[in-house]
Amino acid sequence: MLTRLAALTIAAAALATTASAEPRHGLSAFGELKYPADFKHFEYVNPGAPKGGRLAMIGTAGRTTFDSFNNYILKGDSAQGLEYLFDSLMTRALDEPDAVYGLVAASAEVALDGKSVTFTMRPEAKFADGTPVTADDVVFSFETLKQKGHPNFGLSLRDVVKAEALDPHTVRYEFTGDLIRDLPLVVAELPILSKAYYTARPFDQTSLDKPLGSGPYEIGAYKAGTFVSYKRRPDYWARDLPVNRGRFNFDELRYDYYRDRTLELEGLKAGSFDFREEFTSIDWATGYDVPAVKEGRLIRLTMPDERPSGAQGFFINTRREPFKDKRVREALGLAFDFEWSNKNLFFELYTRTQSFFENSDMKASGPPSPEELKLLEPYRDRLAPEVFGEPYSPPVTDASGRDRKHLKRARDLLTAAGYGDGGRPLTVEILSFESGFDRIVIPYIDNLKRIGVNASLRRVDPAQYERRMKSFDFDMTTQRYALRLTPGVEVKSYWGSDAAAMDGSFNLAGIKDPVVDALITKVIEAKSRAELATATRALDRVLRAGQYWVPHWYKAMHNVAFWDKYARPAVKPKYDEGVIETWWYDADKAAKLAKN
Repeated sequence: MLTRLAALTIAAAALATTASAEPRHGLSAFGELKYPADFKHFEYVNPGAPKGGRLAMIGTAGRTTFDSFNNYILKGDSAQGLEYLFDSLMTRALDEPDAVYGLVAASAEVALDGKSVTFTMRPEAKFADGTPVTADDVVFSFETLKQKGHPNFGLSLRDVVKAEALDPHTVRYEFTGDLIRDLPLVVAELPILSKAYYTARPFDQTSLDKPLGSGPYEIGAYKAGTFVSYKRRPDYWARDLPVNRGRFNFDELRYDYYRDRTLELEGLKAGSFDFREEFTSIDWATGYDVPAVKEGRLIRLTMPDERPSGAQGFFINTRREPFKDKRVREALGLAFDFEWSNKNLFFELYTRTQSFFENSDMKASGPPSPEELKLLEPYRDRLAPEVFGEPYSPPVTDASGRDRKHLKRARDLLTAAGYGDGGRPLTVEILSFESGFDRIVIPYIDNLKRIGVNASLRRVDPAQYERRMKSFDFDMTTQRYALRLTPGVEVKSYWGSDAAAMDGSFNLAGIKDPVVDALITKVIEAKSRAELATATRALDRVLRAGQYWVPHWYKAMHNVAFWDKYARPAVKPKYDEGVIETWWYDADKAAKLAKN
């Protein structure tokens, strides 16, 4: 399934209950930390894992080409894996919802009023060229990302008013306004750029020059649009820190790029690369019936996915006149027959997505709770009546592929909106860049034509697709967003009014609703996980009632296939696959595989 994970890693988390004016080795959303200050390693790693070997894979970002090694700007198509070049002040624990622990920073001290955070950096931190990582680099990184980086940085860092180097190894960030809960963790996870390197080079231009970082890997061989490899740095300064023990075990990470998913699968079976996560149900059900799988040389593995499943669907661009009408959007949704698709195309491997917070306790269900009503009541006169009842869910069809009841309802809605049956013609173009999705889109287009819509599929090359997505040049398109366990300031980029007109934002539907903005504020202000759940459920009700998308499907698991030359820890990180960070190359298995 097409996956568009953000090129930016702007993880936000809440700090309201952690502000204590004393240094801490880690920070989390609501104060809890699983690991004590003297922890030796994360529980989900093998601290004695051997280093070596190569992991060649197809990345999961849904990209089929690249022309840039800068994934922090809007321009260009950036390569996958660039995040492994750059360290940050703190780094995520993959078995906690949002906790981070010291990497370049040994500790963080949040002011009692939450208006600032001070990081004490490790003097041994170094860039790959041996130069020290200093507070000046951190300040430069913040200012550069906010002023010249991808617009999402500017949105998330808007209320970070200042970064100041107090001395070579101490940096303080200052915040303004009331929505400051997320900001200490936002800045804690910003990539650290070399001031000396980027002062001599333009940051805001695409380039295939190999950037200077301080992380565990550096760029090795590559061919633009075809493959890129990353070499593990044996001199990596932080390799023995508790947060890194047992992590980053492969000597080489390689990302291969294919223009077609069928070719991807054939490449895996031919041994052209090693690892692939399967997103296509028919391939998972039928495409691995080969001797290598039967003999146990090519492993198929299903791992649980305990993260929110995110929002995947046909997103409707409300910036365009016909789609401003909610009746039109609802009609477009009624024409999609998920039950038929699941039965005939997906081998019934999927569940219908209903919520923007699917597979989590943030999903709205049943009538609003008293706590939700407290948030919603001030806006009752501006909200659809269904917000105050059962949350909107897509209708269940008879799986015939052309459920007459729903198609009639769709026609009636279009007629009421002034389209079809003597009204204005309605034209809808669905934008795509790959043929593998045609089997889902084409039956949907057939149903759209049945309700009087002049529907078509427009397939463009990947580079044009990215340009059109960034500038919102489409009627409908298919995307998936994976949301965090603790949504925060980044939610503005998905549904906030400011993001609707901001090129490159994730607000594909162009939602501009003051009520949505107000509920996003409640999400960001939440001071406990219970308050967060209440706010997200209220927001979910309003978004679902808005009919901004035609929701697709999800599965709460990862289906992966790989050649049997790897080993993995006994414990999988709760909130990640853990493949790149925790698996390792098993030389004995590899030798046996080669012999066979």
